[in-house]
Amino acid sequence: MCRLMTSIMKKLLLIISVVFAFISCQEDVRFNNPSLQGMKDNVFWRAIETKATKAANGSLVIEAYTGNETLTIKLDSYIEKSYFLGTSTSRTATYVLSDPSGLITFSTGFGIGDGQIVITEYDAANNTVSGTFKFNVENTYKNPLAGDVVNFQQGVFYKVPVR
Repeated sequence: MCRLMTSIMKKLLLIISVVFAFISCQEDVRFNNPSLQGMKDNVFWRAIETKATKAANGSLVIEAYTGNETLTIKLDSYIEKSYFLGTSTSRTATYVLSDPSGLITFSTGFGIGDGQIVITEYDAANNTVSGTFKFNVENTYKNPLAGDVVNFQQGVFYKVPVR
């Protein structure tokens, strides 16, 4: 009788293990393609929509949007290399926050803010651009409703479509 109970318990345990194995298995695959995200003032930030535009002169503009924020990165080229901010007006980052009182603009420029954008891949066949970024954008109009600087770090843009 004891052997019979042990055998039944082993089979029951095996059946329960198999059932839990199948119940807990699910495929939850999400693609984050295209994407632009990073840490904004040490808080995770991700754009809802992202696009890039290449101009006839070879410059590149990457735009990322959330419900009330716009991040714009302007570069004088789309070549795979590092671009430093705060040293030119042709390479800039601009962050605009829209709130009930109006727009609050933060940006870099010649002698304003600092940072780095790195284009790691420009895929001409699929018309996409990927890379990384980190920068400090300054409160352009010294709006008292916001701080002096917004910091973006650990930023990544991945396979952003280029028009």
